[in-house]
Amino acid sequence: MRVFDFASRGSTPAAEVRGAVATFLTMAYILFANPAILSAAGVPTAAAVAATGAAAAICSIMMGLVANFPIALASGMGLNAVIAYQVAVVAGSWQVAMGLVVLDGLVALFLVIVGLREAVMNVIPLDLRRAIGIGIGLFITFIGLVNARLVVVPPGTVSVLGANPLAVMPPVTHGSLRASEATVALVGLLIIAVLMARRVTGAIVLGIAASTVLALAFGVATFPTGGWVSVPSFETLGEADVLGALTSATVLPLLLPILLVDFFDTIGTVTAIADEAELHDDEGRIPAIRRILGVDSLSAAVGGFFGASSVTSYIESAAGVAEGARTGLHSVVVGLLFGIAIFLTPLLSIVPQAATAPALIAVGFLMCQQIGRIDFRELDTAIPAFVLLATIPFTYSISHGIGYGFITFVAIKLLSGKWRDVHPLMYAAAAAFAAYFVFG
Repeated sequence: MRVFDFASRGSTPAAEVRGAVATFLTMAYILFANPAILSAAGVPTAAAVAATGAAAAICSIMMGLVANFPIALASGMGLNAVIAYQVAVVAGSWQVAMGLVVLDGLVALFLVIVGLREAVMNVIPLDLRRAIGIGIGLFITFIGLVNARLVVVPPGTVSVLGANPLAVMPPVTHGSLRASEATVALVGLLIIAVLMARRVTGAIVLGIAASTVLALAFGVATFPTGGWVSVPSFETLGEADVLGALTSATVLPLLLPILLVDFFDTIGTVTAIADEAELHDDEGRIPAIRRILGVDSLSAAVGGFFGASSVTSYIESAAGVAEGARTGLHSVVVGLLFGIAIFLTPLLSIVPQAATAPALIAVGFLMCQQIGRIDFRELDTAIPAFVLLATIPFTYSISHGIGYGFITFVAIKLLSGKWRDVHPLMYAAAAAFAAYFVFG
């Protein structure tokens, strides 16, 4: 256990395991969500479940052992939809689409090896890095509220936009406690809040458990009708067609936008987790960041090889950090739980989104506590920081929020005559985002 260095990080094996359970429960939905999305591209559902679990297990364990960092990995939501609904359609097969994912991971790994990914992360101004964590906190809070059905899309908006996509309509509104999911989530949130206020160890895990019991009572969750154990199928393993992706004139150009999203999503996630766990130095730099980014990059390729789409770092790991996780043992245990879950997917389906939604909201609150550390008197960084933290949740995209913040920061510095204060890599990143927003 010396490899995890519990003493210097102020953690214990019990805290790591407890945190791992919290993280796993908040991200286990990927075992069902990812196959549902990939099935649109023709990926066999049963094999996609096994591939999703296996890839998450391998990559999370790899993160724990290689980088000793409390962040778990699994197939990325958003990118999997791009692969299923865009790349696979252009490519003509899911195998070629997965080949592009493998290329994405290998190119990202090369950028880590040459030091570019680490360099970009280190030149981001400190207040912008803090804003990334806060913005992601608001983002996962929003996800939790939507999953809880406390925030819903108005039916009128859906019908009007269906007829006229350019119409201006309210995007969301409040839900109703007449919906059982909303009641379960709200009660679960109150349970977690009370336990946190009373400094009860394991508040988030206990809240998820209590919410699941309540969901069963309200009929929001049900026990599996068949067996609780399933035999995994790995027929997608090794089916990625890398050569097909390399030689396709229509598929290969899609590599750049996928790489850009993957690149900055991970930077945002790792920054937020490190800030929440206080695993950085006085300048906000993260020790062993190259190993962290290297594992994350290789994981994208692993996901493509397994046929599970790009595997990436999960912001839901903040649930584990909130429970006290500070080392790679957290990630190893999450990986082991994913490995076991491959055989127990019917059992895991008992825990509904309404039960994990309160955990996401509570973790979002913890991450937003960093807002007081932003210096709002320095307007040339405070305004971009605000743009960044606001647009991450409102665009429903970490990478888009980071892009808008970067562009605003560079523009203000240039127009204020302070262009020398901006690192060349920040200019390059802002230009890349601008090109992506206009042409991507």
